[in-house]
Amino acid sequence: MIEVVRIPALSDNYIWLAHDDASGQTIVVDPAQAEPVLAAAAARGWTIDAIWNTHWHPDHTGGNAAIKDATGCTVIAPSAEAAKIPTADRLVAEGDVVKLGDHAASVLEVPAHTAGHIAYYLPDESIVFVGDTLFAMGCGRLFEGTAEQMFANMQRLAALPGDTTVYCAHEYTQSNGRYALVAEPDNEVLAERMAQVDMMRAQGLPTVPTTIELERATNPFMRAESVEQLAERRAAKDSFKG
Repeated sequence: MIEVVRIPALSDNYIWLAHDDASGQTIVVDPAQAEPVLAAAAARGWTIDAIWNTHWHPDHTGGNAAIKDATGCTVIAPSAEAAKIPTADRLVAEGDVVKLGDHAASVLEVPAHTAGHIAYYLPDESIVFVGDTLFAMGCGRLFEGTAEQMFANMQRLAALPGDTTVYCAHEYTQSNGRYALVAEPDNEVLAERMAQVDMMRAQGLPTVPTTIELERATNPFMRAESVEQLAERRAAKDSFKG
């Protein structure tokens, strides 16, 4: 079994620390900062063996250098973004496999938020680390890619088993849900989910990870029926003030 620990960082980031007890190996996904990661690992007696980056943005790579200096870990990053992640030791692309102990993670190319964005999917643990591609009830902004790419990403992730746990990198659920209610006002499952999200956030509780099944039912971007509809929804969310 892999134990995954949520580490809040910056204003709304989540860094994921994943540990395989059988091998004793530990990886960190998208470290925005080093200090909270090193503290969380030390508190558990874990040694960080690798960093898995999903994309180059500083709020996902900002802790790379300090963690690498402190632990000697290997930084694994998308090959298409090598020039923007100078700390990378190993570059990976679609179809490559990275390991946490005996657990194999397949690299999935999911560009759109950034040109070389990747995800890490561990089928034997039903886990996917998606960075800023998929959020609870949302998707990443199209900074370096297209609606066509994001639509393909949503379809690809939706095809994963429904019980797959989705570890995204931000606490955007409440704001995403407010837009989702506008996009799909008759979605009763969505309305029920938002009531729960509002209650959780009022108590200061995190709302991620999520699951593929839950996103299929409530995420207006995963539920978009065409590229055009996804593009319309993404543009509307970009300017949404609710």
